[in-house]
Amino acid sequence: MSRKYKFHDNQQIYFVSFAVVGWIDLFVRNEYKDELVKSLDYCIKHKDLELYAWCIMTSHVHLIIGSRGKPLADIMRDFKRHTSEQLHILIKKNPKESRREWMLEMMEKAGRENSNNTGFQLWQQHNHPIALPTQEITHQKLDYLHNNPVVAGFVEKPEDWLYSSAKDYYTGKKGMLDIILIEPLVVIVK
Repeated sequence: MSRKYKFHDNQQIYFVSFAVVGWIDLFVRNEYKDELVKSLDYCIKHKDLELYAWCIMTSHVHLIIGSRGKPLADIMRDFKRHTSEQLHILIKKNPKESRREWMLEMMEKAGRENSNNTGFQLWQQHNHPIALPTQEITHQKLDYLHNNPVVAGFVEKPEDWLYSSAKDYYTGKKGMLDIILIEPLVVIVK
């Protein structure tokens, strides 16, 4: 993995994206998205995660994150490991999951092909963290993250996507998770 895609400074905030193996549209079911929300909440409360923005799409997740102390790489590793295990169980036990055999086969195949796993892989290997050193870059990523469901055609307005922090930013109402609001971009007119 390239050096530019690692967490280099634990004091920095990062834009992070990670996807399900094979870009499987796993998160079309609320119970799977709810598991991610529950795990993010746990990381906020117990793992020093600072969550600034988030969006769960059908096959991938976008976050803007920081840390109150623990290394971000460790937080992400633990989050992905835990959610992989929990989602594996949920997929197996879900009587409504018509794609169960196909999804499990794809994830087991990915796990067998990756020596870092023991026969099952839900998430693609990398987090692809991008440091956000300026307010301008931070707001570009924030806009991209919140507009992802709009561009995909799922909703007309970012704040209508339940599984994101857009509600917090666009309406001022509290969304599903406790986030730290990023300061608004200040435009200086000359």
